Amino acid sequence: MEENFNNEEELDDLIKMLESMNDEDIDYDSVMDILGINGEELEEEYLKHSPKLDVKFKRSNPDAITPKYAYPTDSGFDLYSTEECWLFPFDRKLIPTGIHIDIPENYEIQVRSKSGLALKQGLMVLNSPGTIDQGYTGEIQVIIFNASNQKVKIEKNQKIAQAVLCPVVSGQWINLKEESEIESKDRSDNGFGSTGI
Repeated sequence: MEENFNNEEELDDLIKMLESMNDEDIDYDSVMDILGINGEELEEEYLKHSPKLDVKFKRSNPDAITPKYAYPTDSGFDLYSTEECWLFPFDRKLIPTGIHIDIPENYEIQVRSKSGLALKQGLMVLNSPGTIDQGYTGEIQVIIFNASNQKVKIEKNQKIAQAVLCPVVSGQWINLKEESEIESKDRSDNGFGSTGI
């Protein structure tokens, strides 16, 4: 980046100019042109050097598949069954994954259905999203429901759900206070179907 400037003074002058401007006055495209970088390169550099959140896990079953993100832009990682089982029509079962996760403070894991399984086989996470609180360190198990009218086999090491790590405000930060009245807001008590079907 610095090779686009004749000397360090020019780079320092640009930095001082940017620092003196309001955000709305800065034409970021022009700045990137001056610096000789594009948005993709900037994002790549940022991701390369930005701190990552360490999330520890362990496998309690030697057949458990190590959790990983299929693509860097995915919000969830897949969960896999450690055993084979059958689900009859409209049946539900608790499926083990052999994975334990040390969920960071102020986060939860939401367990969600896989869209392909739901569409192709009618298998879904029954309590979707299933919530795993930060204090839970036991094995992650998934309640799978067969919404089809066919018997469906879950294979060992088959993807059964996805897990999404989400920031959350836990109960330690909340003080629930009973009041005789609650302030009315724009939606008031307009609930189910109030915005149309």
